[in-house]
Amino acid sequence: MINISEQTIVLEDVLKSKMGDKARYVPGFLVSYLKRIIHQDWLNKYIWDARDLVGSPWLKGAIDYLNVTIKVEGQENLPDPNDGKFYTFVSNHPLGGIDGVSVGVVLGEHYNDNFRYLVNDLLMNLPGLAPLCIPVNKTGHQARSFPAMVDAGFKAPHHMLMFPAGLCSRRRNGEIKDLEWKKTFIVKSVETQRDVVPIHFIGQNSDFFYRLSNISDRLVKKVNIAMLYLVDEMYKNQGQTFTIRIGKPIPWQTFDHSKTPNQWAAYVKEQVYNI
Repeated sequence: MINISEQTIVLEDVLKSKMGDKARYVPGFLVSYLKRIIHQDWLNKYIWDARDLVGSPWLKGAIDYLNVTIKVEGQENLPDPNDGKFYTFVSNHPLGGIDGVSVGVVLGEHYNDNFRYLVNDLLMNLPGLAPLCIPVNKTGHQARSFPAMVDAGFKAPHHMLMFPAGLCSRRRNGEIKDLEWKKTFIVKSVETQRDVVPIHFIGQNSDFFYRLSNISDRLVKKVNIAMLYLVDEMYKNQGQTFTIRIGKPIPWQTFDHSKTPNQWAAYVKEQVYNI
């Protein structure tokens, strides 16, 4: 057992925040299992050790804690932080954890933390990360506020980082690739006249994860069971080396009426994989 002076993530509290009174019906053995697969003590150790860090220093500390090495190609394609413009950065999402942290380190250091993630609201439980996040919950009554939060994020004076697939990549027919990219980043980038910077993160999760995600997508559908194992995948990927490739900005004027927003989103997705 890891010695932790204070626990930030307590699974019972997270379940209660998401399920309300129904959380008390979750069996004790299942709670214990979930604590193991999210590596609660391991997570809390870093959160406690990094309690005085916020933003990109917190992200960089997480990379060091994971003993992960990041190689960046095409860094010269990142727009000048002093050009007076704001950009939308979009990336594929192969890992569902380390990829988001790593891209955040690159952008945070280049833009002095003047960027925001559009992320699952569960990540607001990470205090060092929360100030960089616009939390999103697309389920329940909070779903109604989603468009307004996205709109406010794009109109604010900071860069936006998005993973337009929403889910991490799946393996279909032997190929690891994102599912359909949602059109939101196209629509909002045009509305706010933001050029789009494509980013390709190279990495993959375990065979177990891809088998589970395919079963979950096919049989369960409404519940993303695979998401519960993303911390476990991060844990397994300790000590690995990953590559980030940054492409040249795509002018927002590119996204004209010759294609629908969904078609433009698919176009940018293909550009990402061609970097």
